[in-house]
Amino acid sequence: MKHLLYLFVFISGLQALHSQEYVRRTFKDTKIINTHSVETIQARKLDMRIGHRFGDLKGGWQSFYGLENAQDILIGFDYGITDNLNVGLHRTKGAGPLNRLLSTTLKYRALRQSNDSPISMTAYGVHSISTMPKDETNEFVLNNFSQFSHRFIFAGQILVARKFSDRFSLQIFPSYVHRNIVGFEEANGTFSFGVASRYQITKVMGIIIDVSAPLGTDASKAAIGLGLEIDTGGHVFQINLTNARGIMETDYIPNTQTTWGNGEVRLGFTISRVFNL
Repeated sequence: MKHLLYLFVFISGLQALHSQEYVRRTFKDTKIINTHSVETIQARKLDMRIGHRFGDLKGGWQSFYGLENAQDILIGFDYGITDNLNVGLHRTKGAGPLNRLLSTTLKYRALRQSNDSPISMTAYGVHSISTMPKDETNEFVLNNFSQFSHRFIFAGQILVARKFSDRFSLQIFPSYVHRNIVGFEEANGTFSFGVASRYQITKVMGIIIDVSAPLGTDASKAAIGLGLEIDTGGHVFQINLTNARGIMETDYIPNTQTTWGNGEVRLGFTISRVFNL
């Protein structure tokens, strides 16, 4: 009987080790360019993030190729409650008709790629509130805010990714954004579908790309980002080009109207630093 007990404990230990063979760092950061990745922050760690998106490069020398015009600015914090559950608080200047956004986020990794699962899957949600001043002189503008709930914008995404090799990862992500107030003949709800990828060039550098295209609209209005990601060990630095002006999902998914084809592309960067708490 004792030998059977030892055998059971040994087999259980092997199964536990087997179930822990997870694929690590499908992406190097929790965010790619415009979209989030399937990655989450570890428990009791705080990720401080600063993002900046400049003006159009086609502005030329007069605007120093857009560097003198800030389209959107982000400062935010994400905290790991557990290894799979994160909460966040972000402030952005905003680039859409409703701006000065204060956003809370919730991110939960439900599935992680391993020897038992071919994919990782994470759910991500955003609630944004516009803090721009109420315009009481014109009842037909969006920021008249006849109801306080008109300030609210919601977004939800399902992120599904696979790391195919040490160099290449791919992610798809359906999204839905709901705005409580919109312009004339605009829909409150916007569905979109996106694809993102990362290719490792060297030990510390990788090329990243993401595309998020609203469904039922002209595909040329998709938010497309292309960037270079550098992992310094202490933080992740990213420099990118994108036609999206807004940074938060509640902003860029329903509001991107500029295109790469018209030269409406802008430089951006993101710095992320993780602290132990």
